[in-house]
Amino acid sequence: MPSSASLAPALRCAVAMSIVGASIVASAALSTYPLFGGQAVRYAVAALCLLAVLRWRRLPFVLPSPRQAGRLTALAATGLTGFSVFVVLATRHADPSLVGAVVGATPVVLAVTQAVRERRPAVRTLAAAATVTAGVVLIEGFGSADPLGLALAAGALACEAAFSLVAVPLLPSLGALRVSAYACCAAVPQLVVLGLLAPGPLLAVPSAEELAALAYLAVVVTAVAFLLWYGGLARIGAARAGLFAGLMPVAALATSIALGTEAVTPHAVAGTVLTALGLVLGLLPARRAAVLAGRANDHEDGEDRRGRPRPEKAAVRPAAAPAPRASGPAR
Repeated sequence: MPSSASLAPALRCAVAMSIVGASIVASAALSTYPLFGGQAVRYAVAALCLLAVLRWRRLPFVLPSPRQAGRLTALAATGLTGFSVFVVLATRHADPSLVGAVVGATPVVLAVTQAVRERRPAVRTLAAAATVTAGVVLIEGFGSADPLGLALAAGALACEAAFSLVAVPLLPSLGALRVSAYACCAAVPQLVVLGLLAPGPLLAVPSAEELAALAYLAVVVTAVAFLLWYGGLARIGAARAGLFAGLMPVAALATSIALGTEAVTPHAVAGTVLTALGLVLGLLPARRAAVLAGRANDHEDGEDRRGRPRPEKAAVRPAAAPAPRASGPAR
Protein backbone atom coordinates (compact mmCIF):
# COMPACT_ATOMS: atom_id res chain seq x y z
CA MET A 1 0.00 0.00 0.00
CA PRO A 2 1.16 3.58 -0.51
CA SER A 3 2.29 5.49 2.55
CA SER A 4 -0.47 7.27 4.45
CA ALA A 5 0.89 10.64 3.30
CA SER A 6 0.38 9.75 -0.36
CA LEU A 7 -2.79 7.64 -0.17
CA ALA A 8 -5.32 10.52 -0.22
CA PRO A 9 -3.73 12.39 -3.15
CA ALA A 10 -3.30 9.10 -5.01
CA LEU A 11 -7.01 8.42 -4.60
CA ARG A 12 -7.80 11.89 -5.91
CA CYS A 13 -5.75 11.24 -9.05
CA ALA A 14 -7.35 7.82 -9.47
CA VAL A 15 -10.89 9.18 -9.22
CA ALA A 16 -10.08 12.08 -11.57
CA MET A 17 -8.73 9.83 -14.32
CA SER A 18 -11.58 7.36 -13.86
CA ILE A 19 -14.08 10.19 -14.34
CA VAL A 20 -12.31 11.31 -17.51
CA GLY A 21 -12.19 7.78 -18.87
CA ALA A 22 -15.87 7.16 -18.16
CA SER A 23 -16.82 10.41 -19.90
CA ILE A 24 -16.38 8.92 -23.37
CA VAL A 25 -20.11 8.20 -23.52
CA ALA A 26 -20.91 11.86 -22.87
CA SER A 27 -18.36 12.98 -25.45
CA ALA A 28 -19.84 10.64 -28.05
CA ALA A 29 -23.19 12.35 -27.60
CA LEU A 30 -21.60 15.57 -28.89
CA SER A 31 -20.16 14.08 -32.08
CA THR A 32 -22.40 16.24 -34.30
CA TYR A 33 -22.43 19.34 -32.09
CA PRO A 34 -20.13 22.28 -33.04
CA LEU A 35 -16.75 21.34 -31.59
CA PHE A 36 -15.27 24.68 -30.56
CA GLY A 37 -18.49 26.30 -29.37
CA GLY A 38 -19.47 23.24 -27.36
CA GLN A 39 -16.09 23.06 -25.65
CA ALA A 40 -16.17 26.82 -24.99
CA VAL A 41 -19.53 26.45 -23.23
CA ARG A 42 -18.19 23.48 -21.28
CA TYR A 43 -15.18 25.37 -19.92
CA ALA A 44 -17.18 28.55 -19.28
CA VAL A 45 -19.67 26.65 -17.10
CA ALA A 46 -16.81 24.84 -15.34
CA ALA A 47 -15.05 28.15 -14.66
CA LEU A 48 -18.21 29.61 -13.12
CA CYS A 49 -18.59 26.56 -10.89
CA LEU A 50 -14.98 26.71 -9.73
CA LEU A 51 -15.09 30.47 -9.10
CA ALA A 52 -18.30 29.97 -7.11
CA VAL A 53 -16.54 27.36 -4.95
CA LEU A 54 -13.64 29.78 -4.49
CA ARG A 55 -16.04 32.42 -3.19
CA TRP A 56 -18.03 29.95 -1.09
CA ARG A 57 -14.86 28.84 0.67
CA ARG A 58 -13.97 32.50 1.25
CA LEU A 59 -10.62 32.13 -0.43
CA PRO A 60 -9.12 35.37 -1.75
CA PHE A 61 -8.89 36.00 -5.45
CA VAL A 62 -5.18 35.99 -6.33
CA LEU A 63 -4.24 38.01 -9.39
CA PRO A 64 -1.71 36.00 -11.40
CA SER A 65 1.60 37.64 -12.15
CA PRO A 66 2.47 38.18 -15.84
CA ARG A 67 4.61 35.04 -15.73
CA GLN A 68 1.80 33.01 -14.14
CA ALA A 69 -0.73 34.41 -16.62
CA GLY A 70 1.49 33.30 -19.48
CA ARG A 71 1.79 29.82 -18.02
CA LEU A 72 -1.98 29.62 -17.45
CA THR A 73 -2.53 30.62 -21.08
CA ALA A 74 -0.13 27.90 -22.19
CA LEU A 75 -1.87 25.39 -19.92
CA ALA A 76 -5.26 26.23 -21.42
CA ALA A 77 -3.90 26.13 -24.97
CA THR A 78 -2.33 22.69 -24.51
CA GLY A 79 -4.03 20.68 -21.79
CA LEU A 80 -7.56 21.97 -22.46
CA THR A 81 -8.04 23.45 -25.94
CA GLY A 82 -5.25 21.56 -27.68
CA PHE A 83 -6.07 18.18 -26.22
CA SER A 84 -9.76 18.41 -27.13
CA VAL A 85 -9.03 19.49 -30.70
CA PHE A 86 -6.25 16.96 -31.33
CA VAL A 87 -8.32 14.03 -30.08
CA VAL A 88 -11.34 14.91 -32.22
CA LEU A 89 -9.25 15.48 -35.35
CA ALA A 90 -7.10 12.40 -34.75
CA THR A 91 -10.15 10.11 -34.66
CA ARG A 92 -10.99 11.28 -38.18
CA HIS A 93 -7.70 9.88 -39.49
CA ALA A 94 -7.07 6.98 -37.10
CA ASP A 95 -8.95 4.33 -35.19
CA PRO A 96 -9.97 5.53 -31.71
CA SER A 97 -8.15 2.54 -30.23
CA LEU A 98 -4.87 3.67 -31.76
CA VAL A 99 -5.38 7.25 -30.53
CA GLY A 100 -6.08 5.91 -27.04
CA ALA A 101 -2.97 3.75 -27.14
CA VAL A 102 -0.78 6.70 -28.15
CA VAL A 103 -2.24 8.96 -25.44
CA GLY A 104 -1.74 6.05 -23.05
CA ALA A 105 2.00 6.66 -23.24
CA THR A 106 1.52 9.70 -20.99
CA PRO A 107 2.94 7.95 -17.88
CA VAL A 108 6.20 7.26 -19.72
CA VAL A 109 6.48 10.86 -20.92
CA LEU A 110 5.93 12.22 -17.42
CA ALA A 111 8.33 9.73 -15.81
CA VAL A 112 11.08 10.47 -18.34
CA THR A 113 10.54 14.22 -17.94
CA GLN A 114 10.94 13.98 -14.18
CA ALA A 115 14.05 11.84 -14.56
CA VAL A 116 15.60 14.41 -16.89
CA ARG A 117 14.75 17.27 -14.56
CA GLU A 118 16.22 15.49 -11.55
CA ARG A 119 19.24 14.34 -13.58
CA ARG A 120 18.92 10.81 -12.30
CA PRO A 121 17.13 7.77 -13.67
CA ALA A 122 14.01 7.04 -11.59
CA VAL A 123 14.20 3.36 -12.49
CA ARG A 124 11.18 2.21 -10.50
CA THR A 125 8.93 4.99 -11.77
CA LEU A 126 10.07 4.43 -15.34
CA ALA A 127 9.40 0.70 -15.02
CA ALA A 128 5.96 1.36 -13.54
CA ALA A 129 5.14 3.87 -16.28
CA ALA A 130 6.19 1.43 -18.99
CA THR A 131 4.06 -1.31 -17.38
CA VAL A 132 1.00 0.94 -17.20
CA THR A 133 1.49 2.01 -20.82
CA ALA A 134 1.76 -1.61 -21.95
CA GLY A 135 -1.50 -2.33 -20.14
CA VAL A 136 -3.18 0.59 -21.88
CA VAL A 137 -2.04 -0.69 -25.28
CA LEU A 138 -3.50 -4.11 -24.49
CA ILE A 139 -6.81 -2.59 -23.42
CA GLU A 140 -7.08 -0.24 -26.38
CA GLY A 141 -5.59 -2.61 -28.92
CA PHE A 142 -3.95 -1.52 -32.13
CA GLY A 143 -5.75 0.20 -34.97
CA SER A 144 -4.99 1.68 -38.33
CA ALA A 145 -4.01 5.25 -39.04
CA ASP A 146 -2.57 7.41 -41.77
CA PRO A 147 0.51 9.58 -41.11
CA LEU A 148 -1.63 12.60 -40.27
CA GLY A 149 -3.63 10.56 -37.78
CA LEU A 150 -0.45 9.45 -36.02
CA ALA A 151 0.82 13.03 -35.90
CA LEU A 152 -2.46 14.27 -34.42
CA ALA A 153 -2.44 11.46 -31.84
CA ALA A 154 1.10 12.45 -30.89
CA GLY A 155 -0.13 16.01 -30.47
CA ALA A 156 -2.84 14.79 -28.12
CA LEU A 157 -0.19 12.90 -26.14
CA ALA A 158 1.94 16.04 -25.83
CA CYS A 159 -1.07 18.06 -24.67
CA GLU A 160 -2.03 15.43 -22.11
CA ALA A 161 1.48 15.54 -20.65
CA ALA A 162 1.43 19.35 -20.66
CA PHE A 163 -1.81 19.25 -18.67
CA SER A 164 0.30 18.17 -15.70
CA LEU A 165 3.78 19.51 -16.44
CA VAL A 166 2.73 23.10 -17.20
CA ALA A 167 0.54 23.23 -14.09
CA VAL A 168 3.11 21.98 -11.56
CA PRO A 169 4.92 25.35 -11.03
CA LEU A 170 1.57 27.13 -10.59
CA LEU A 171 0.19 24.95 -7.79
CA PRO A 172 2.45 26.19 -4.93
CA SER A 173 1.36 29.81 -5.25
CA LEU A 174 -2.15 29.57 -6.71
CA GLY A 175 -3.42 26.21 -5.48
CA ALA A 176 -5.49 23.56 -7.23
CA LEU A 177 -8.77 25.48 -7.16
CA ARG A 178 -7.41 28.68 -8.68
CA VAL A 179 -5.33 26.87 -11.31
CA SER A 180 -8.39 24.87 -12.39
CA ALA A 181 -10.63 27.95 -12.51
CA TYR A 182 -8.11 30.24 -14.22
CA ALA A 183 -7.20 27.63 -16.83
CA CYS A 184 -10.86 27.14 -17.72
CA CYS A 185 -11.31 30.90 -18.02
CA ALA A 186 -8.30 31.12 -20.33
CA ALA A 187 -9.56 28.29 -22.54
CA VAL A 188 -12.90 29.96 -23.34
CA PRO A 189 -11.65 32.85 -25.55
CA GLN A 190 -9.20 30.50 -27.26
CA LEU A 191 -12.00 28.16 -28.28
CA VAL A 192 -14.29 31.02 -29.31
CA VAL A 193 -11.62 32.42 -31.64
CA LEU A 194 -11.00 29.00 -33.16
CA GLY A 195 -14.75 28.51 -33.58
CA LEU A 196 -15.12 31.83 -35.37
CA LEU A 197 -12.28 30.95 -37.73
CA ALA A 198 -13.54 27.43 -38.43
CA PRO A 199 -16.26 26.74 -41.00
CA GLY A 200 -19.75 26.16 -39.70
CA PRO A 201 -21.69 27.66 -36.78
CA LEU A 202 -20.04 28.43 -33.48
CA LEU A 203 -23.05 27.21 -31.48
CA ALA A 204 -26.31 25.39 -32.05
CA VAL A 205 -29.41 24.67 -29.99
CA PRO A 206 -28.53 21.42 -28.19
CA SER A 207 -30.85 18.47 -27.95
CA ALA A 208 -31.76 17.14 -24.52
CA GLU A 209 -29.04 14.50 -24.83
CA GLU A 210 -26.44 17.04 -25.93
CA LEU A 211 -27.42 19.43 -23.12
CA ALA A 212 -27.04 16.65 -20.55
CA ALA A 213 -23.66 15.71 -22.02
CA LEU A 214 -22.43 19.32 -21.91
CA ALA A 215 -23.57 19.71 -18.30
CA TYR A 216 -21.84 16.48 -17.27
CA LEU A 217 -18.61 17.39 -19.05
CA ALA A 218 -18.60 20.88 -17.55
CA VAL A 219 -19.43 20.07 -13.93
CA VAL A 220 -18.14 16.54 -13.32
CA VAL A 221 -15.43 15.91 -15.92
CA THR A 222 -13.98 19.42 -15.84
CA ALA A 223 -14.72 21.19 -12.56
CA VAL A 224 -14.62 18.18 -10.24
CA ALA A 225 -11.99 16.09 -12.03
CA PHE A 226 -9.64 19.05 -12.57
CA LEU A 227 -9.77 19.94 -8.90
CA LEU A 228 -9.14 16.35 -7.83
CA TRP A 229 -6.31 15.91 -10.32
CA TYR A 230 -4.39 19.07 -9.48
CA GLY A 231 -4.87 18.48 -5.77
CA GLY A 232 -3.26 15.05 -6.07
CA LEU A 233 -0.63 16.24 -8.52
CA ALA A 234 0.61 18.86 -6.06
CA ARG A 235 1.24 16.18 -3.43
CA ILE A 236 2.73 13.21 -5.30
CA GLY A 237 4.34 14.83 -8.34
CA ALA A 238 3.81 14.52 -12.07
CA ALA A 239 5.57 11.17 -12.58
CA ARG A 240 3.53 9.27 -10.00
CA ALA A 241 0.28 11.08 -10.75
CA GLY A 242 0.80 10.33 -14.42
CA LEU A 243 0.55 6.61 -13.71
CA PHE A 244 -3.16 7.09 -13.11
CA ALA A 245 -3.66 8.09 -16.75
CA GLY A 246 -3.68 4.33 -17.28
CA LEU A 247 -7.06 4.24 -15.53
CA MET A 248 -8.73 6.18 -18.35
CA PRO A 249 -9.09 3.25 -20.77
CA VAL A 250 -9.95 0.94 -17.87
CA ALA A 251 -12.81 3.23 -16.83
CA ALA A 252 -13.91 3.64 -20.45
CA LEU A 253 -13.97 -0.13 -20.92
CA ALA A 254 -15.88 -0.68 -17.68
CA THR A 255 -18.46 1.94 -18.70
CA SER A 256 -18.89 0.41 -22.15
CA ILE A 257 -19.35 -3.06 -20.66
CA ALA A 258 -21.89 -1.73 -18.14
CA LEU A 259 -23.87 -0.10 -20.95
CA GLY A 260 -23.67 -3.21 -23.11
CA THR A 261 -21.82 -1.52 -25.98
CA GLU A 262 -18.64 -3.57 -25.61
CA ALA A 263 -17.85 -7.11 -24.52
CA VAL A 264 -15.15 -8.41 -22.19
CA THR A 265 -12.13 -9.67 -24.12
CA PRO A 266 -9.03 -11.54 -22.94
CA HIS A 267 -6.65 -8.81 -24.06
CA ALA A 268 -8.70 -6.17 -22.22
CA VAL A 269 -8.60 -8.22 -19.00
CA ALA A 270 -4.85 -8.77 -19.40
CA GLY A 271 -4.33 -5.06 -20.01
CA THR A 272 -6.31 -4.14 -16.91
CA VAL A 273 -4.25 -6.51 -14.77
CA LEU A 274 -1.02 -5.15 -16.24
CA THR A 275 -2.13 -1.57 -15.60
CA ALA A 276 -2.93 -2.44 -11.98
CA LEU A 277 0.50 -4.03 -11.52
CA GLY A 278 2.14 -0.91 -12.89
CA LEU A 279 0.22 1.28 -10.46
CA VAL A 280 1.18 -0.96 -7.55
CA LEU A 281 4.83 -0.88 -8.57
CA GLY A 282 4.82 2.90 -8.89
CA LEU A 283 2.93 3.66 -5.67
CA LEU A 284 4.30 1.15 -3.18
CA PRO A 285 6.81 2.47 -0.66
CA ALA A 286 10.33 2.04 -1.96
CA ARG A 287 11.28 -1.01 0.15
CA ARG A 288 8.20 -3.04 -0.86
CA ALA A 289 8.45 -2.00 -4.50
CA ALA A 290 12.10 -3.06 -4.54
CA VAL A 291 11.09 -6.53 -3.37
CA LEU A 292 8.30 -6.67 -5.95
CA ALA A 293 10.67 -5.64 -8.74
CA GLY A 294 13.49 -7.87 -7.46
CA ARG A 295 15.69 -4.91 -6.59
CA ALA A 296 17.76 -4.27 -3.49
CA ASN A 297 17.65 -0.50 -3.57
CA ASP A 298 14.84 1.00 -1.48
CA HIS A 299 15.71 4.69 -1.81
CA GLU A 300 14.19 5.55 -5.17
CA ASP A 301 11.63 8.24 -6.00
CA GLY A 302 12.63 10.43 -3.08
CA GLU A 303 11.31 8.21 -0.28
CA ASP A 304 12.97 7.25 2.96
CA ARG A 305 13.15 3.73 4.38
CA ARG A 306 9.62 4.00 5.78
CA GLY A 307 8.12 4.94 2.44
CA ARG A 308 7.70 8.60 3.40
CA PRO A 309 8.66 11.37 0.99
CA ARG A 310 12.07 12.84 1.74
CA PRO A 311 11.84 16.48 2.82
CA GLU A 312 13.44 17.78 -0.36
CA LYS A 313 11.12 15.63 -2.54
CA ALA A 314 7.97 15.76 -0.42
CA ALA A 315 5.92 17.98 -2.68
CA VAL A 316 6.11 20.63 -5.30
CA ARG A 317 5.30 23.28 -2.68
CA PRO A 318 8.25 25.10 -1.06
CA ALA A 319 8.36 24.32 2.65
CA ALA A 320 8.73 27.98 3.56
CA ALA A 321 5.72 29.09 1.53
CA PRO A 322 2.68 26.83 1.97
CA ALA A 323 0.26 26.89 -0.88
CA PRO A 324 -2.88 28.99 -0.33
CA ARG A 325 -5.00 26.35 -2.02
CA ALA A 326 -8.43 25.03 -1.34
CA SER A 327 -7.72 21.35 -1.31
CA GLY A 328 -5.63 18.89 -2.33
CA PRO A 329 -6.91 17.94 -11.08
CA ALA A 330 -8.07 16.27 -16.21
CA ARG A 331 -10.16 17.42 -18.36
